[in-house]
Amino acid sequence: MKENIKPLVWGVISGAIGLLIVIFWTGWVVTSGTAEAEGKKMAKEAVLENLVPICVEQYLQDPNKVDKFKELKEKAYYQRDDYVKENGWATMPGAKSFVRGVADKCAKQIIEIESN
Repeated sequence: MKENIKPLVWGVISGAIGLLIVIFWTGWVVTSGTAEAEGKKMAKEAVLENLVPICVEQYLQDPNKVDKFKELKEKAYYQRDDYVKENGWATMPGAKSFVRGVADKCAKQIIEIESN
């Protein structure tokens, strides 16, 4: 009987380790660090989703938008967010500075809107 217990114990240990690997690898279990990172990512996306339309609207209200669109379009793609910041479109009403990430998405949306 004792000779049967040792393989059984090793089988249980191997199975437990294998099960842990599978459940973490497939995403069935999420660590608190992963959950926190995902939560922050979702919050940032939600903020951008709500602020980018305000940025675009501020661009649309700009009296010189035609000339500024030409300038924006001439900029390299990696310079467009700086141009949006410089014009103040990425700064929300009542805020003293822009919200990180808004200018890039705003520039892309302005290009998309005006190109149609």
